[in-house]
Amino acid sequence: MTDRWARKIPSASDPLFVYGTLRFGEVLTELIGRVPEIEPARLLGRRAAALPGRVYPGLVYATGSVTDGFLLTGLTVGEWLVLDAFEDDEYDLLPVCVEAGDRAGYAWTYAWTAEVEERDWSASAFAVEQLPRYLGKCAAWRANLVLLSETV
Repeated sequence: MTDRWARKIPSASDPLFVYGTLRFGEVLTELIGRVPEIEPARLLGRRAAALPGRVYPGLVYATGSVTDGFLLTGLTVGEWLVLDAFEDDEYDLLPVCVEAGDRAGYAWTYAWTAEVEERDWSASAFAVEQLPRYLGKCAAWRANLVLLSETV
């Protein structure tokens, strides 16, 4: 696991591959106040695993698997900092090779480093069963971040 405060934040021009709750525009709006440019993408050799006791997934190695998600581009340094602070300590920020349309390229993503369930996480089930309550938690987290930092 990487020390969050020693970790290098990608530059604003670097894309972020999102596969879980950050794939929802409503979540991004609660956290960073907008939805950046978004493009469908996929990551080979990994899966979005369900996590014990959590409503969000963790990205883990899985031979033969494909994870569908999105590339976020045009994030500012401040937005990168907010998203990085939002992610649990069990995530590592790693570069990966993703496919978007007919091209392949590198992006950053948050990969999970702790225990996972055998089943995959479902974005559609999350949207129906968890999203409204999760948005409230995101709003409260963001309000607390602003109060703590007074600069974000």
